[in-house]
Amino acid sequence: MKRSDFIKSGAALVGGAVLLGNDTMAKETYQHKDNVFKLDYAPHQGMFSASAGKNFVDEIKYMYDLGFRSIEDNGMPGRSVDEQNKIGETLAKLGMRMGVFVVPKGGNGANTLAAGKQEHVDIFLKGCRESVEVAKRVNARWVTVVPGDYQRNLPLGVQTANIIEALKRGAEIFEPHGITMVLEPLSDTPDLFLRYTDQTYEICKAVGSPSCKILYDAYHQQKNEGNLINLMNMCWSEIAYVQVGDNPGRKEPTTGEINYKNVFKWLKEKGYTGVVGMEHGMSKAGVEGEKALVNAYREVDNF
Repeated sequence: MKRSDFIKSGAALVGGAVLLGNDTMAKETYQHKDNVFKLDYAPHQGMFSASAGKNFVDEIKYMYDLGFRSIEDNGMPGRSVDEQNKIGETLAKLGMRMGVFVVPKGGNGANTLAAGKQEHVDIFLKGCRESVEVAKRVNARWVTVVPGDYQRNLPLGVQTANIIEALKRGAEIFEPHGITMVLEPLSDTPDLFLRYTDQTYEICKAVGSPSCKILYDAYHQQKNEGNLINLMNMCWSEIAYVQVGDNPGRKEPTTGEINYKNVFKWLKEKGYTGVVGMEHGMSKAGVEGEKALVNAYREVDNF
C-alpha cells in the first residue's frame, strides 16, 4: 500500500467515525500528526498494520504521522540486508531513531554465558560482530543481550563472574562503534539467570564499560520486584534504555496496574531523553486496537 493511500485511508476512517457519531474518538486518535509525544515511545512492526499495511517502511511513515519518533525491531538481524538498508534510509529521512534489536544468539538456554564454556562465548561474540554490521545499516545505538539460563551445577558467584567476563569481551567489540549492549532482566521463567535490577546493576558496574548497561523493562520488573521508581533511581547510572508494558497482561499502558503516568513523569523529570520501547501486545485487534493504543499513550504522556 502506498503511503498516500493509507493516509487517505486513515482520513476515511475519521470521516466514517464522524458519520457514526464517534467524532470525539476520531479527533483523539488521528489529529495528532504534528503533536510529538513528550517521551520518545517506539512501536514495533504490526502495531499499525491495519491502517498502514504490511510493509514495514510504510508503517514506519505512518507511525511518524501519529507522532512517534522511534521504532524497535527485535528481529532486525533476521531481515535481508536490502530491507535493513531501506529501513535505515527511511528513519534517516524522517529524523527517527532506531531502538533496540536483539543480538543474534546473545545468550539463551542453549548457550548460557553463565556456564563459562568457550563455545558459548564464541557464539555470543559472533552475534556481537554481526550486530555491529546491522547497526551500521539502521543507525542503531543499542542492542539487547540476555545472558541466558542458570548453570545450576556452578556456584552463583562463579556464574556471575563467567557472565561478566563474556560481557567484557562483547563490550570490546561494541565500544569502538559507540554501540551499547543493554542487559535485560526478564520474568519469563525462573530458569533465567538475569532477573533483577540490582543484580544487573552489579554486573554492569563490574564490566565497567559504557557499552554495557541496563535495559529496564517495567513490565518484567513489576512482576519480579515492583517498587519501580525507587529501584530505577538507585540503579539509574547504569540504565540506558527503557521498555514498557502493563501488568497483568502485557498490553498497552492503562490496561493493568502500573501507574505509567507517574512513571513517565518521573522519567521526564529525571532528564531521560532515550527511547521508551513499546514492548507489549495490544488489548484490541485491528483499527480499533490501534486507536486504543494511541489514546492510551496520549493519556499517560499527559503528565
